[in-house]
Amino acid sequence: MSMRTFTTRTGAILPVLGQGTWKMGESPARRKDEVAALRVGIELGMTLIDTAEMYGNGGAERVVAEAITGCRERIFVVSKVMPQNASRQGTVAACERSLKRLGTDFIDLYLLHWESEYPLAETLEAFEQLRAQGKIKHYGVSNLDIESMRKAQELPLGKNIAANQVIYNLQRRGIERNVLPLSAQL
Repeated sequence: MSMRTFTTRTGAILPVLGQGTWKMGESPARRKDEVAALRVGIELGMTLIDTAEMYGNGGAERVVAEAITGCRERIFVVSKVMPQNASRQGTVAACERSLKRLGTDFIDLYLLHWESEYPLAETLEAFEQLRAQGKIKHYGVSNLDIESMRKAQELPLGKNIAANQVIYNLQRRGIERNVLPLSAQL
């Protein structure tokens, strides 16, 4: 099956629907079922898989590695660096660890998980370095509000932010009031 895609203003082409891995990789007893669930999603056309270094302390990335074995070329992998690792050197080191756990040479979209004590400009410089090295294809942020996103886009590398991934589900729909109406202005 084929999933409808969306093209960001930076040229990243990603599926409009994907699979998340939060709470995966926490229990060895569930690993086989977690891998199977991701594979079923892939078969159904959900080829975007979202993970993070913090999910299961890296365990979710290991689950993803197993699930995408043999089909990596069809998968859009999103992972995230934790704020405490978001210094320039820390971001590069965190990405290297994620690449190893994911068993891949590159991450399609690498995000800052949420705002950090480190200046965002420093994290973006690390992202740009990783992109130049081919270790990530695109980069962005996660969980930034409108004001923080406006400030981010004013930075020299802010124009290269491909996405701001925000929480949105049936129980948490706040972005309908405070993010979506203003996002078209960015």
